[in-house]
Amino acid sequence: MKKSLSIIFLLLLCGLLVYYFLPEERLPAHTRIDKLVVIKSERTMHAYAKGKLVKVYSIAIGRNAVGDKEYEGDKRTPEGSYYIEGKNPNSGYHKNLGISYPDKTDQQEANAKGVRAGGDVKIHGLKNGMGLLGKFHRLRNWTAGCIAVTDEEMDELYDAVAIGTPIIIRP
Repeated sequence: MKKSLSIIFLLLLCGLLVYYFLPEERLPAHTRIDKLVVIKSERTMHAYAKGKLVKVYSIAIGRNAVGDKEYEGDKRTPEGSYYIEGKNPNSGYHKNLGISYPDKTDQQEANAKGVRAGGDVKIHGLKNGMGLLGKFHRLRNWTAGCIAVTDEEMDELYDAVAIGTPIIIRP
């Protein structure tokens, strides 16, 4: 029994190490992403260049993953059509791309409910100092409503996505 548990533990540890260190497909050099599509239910972000899918990223989203963002602090990732409105290489997370949430419709819906729509929804890497988590951050949804990728993926996206790039976030 003890030997069986040791073998199971070693196999699990080996599997985790392979997952962590197994290299992932990189975005082709000099790619200019012209559209991002997030599918929250799949926890994926699809990157397109010249109308063709060039990469699918595994992501983490807001802790309260189901449903559209309704108000600041609800831990939901918004749903709808937005665009990349800014880039920040010096954020509290490993770089970020700002998303144009809330738009006028989001603000009107929040005002009608008597709540604040919120803002500061980003695509970002891991919290500064936590980059060693790497791919393990994907094991659960953990953000306050943002879209999180690994630091290496954030470096790719930061270089390949221009301000003004559309991002569609689906349920």
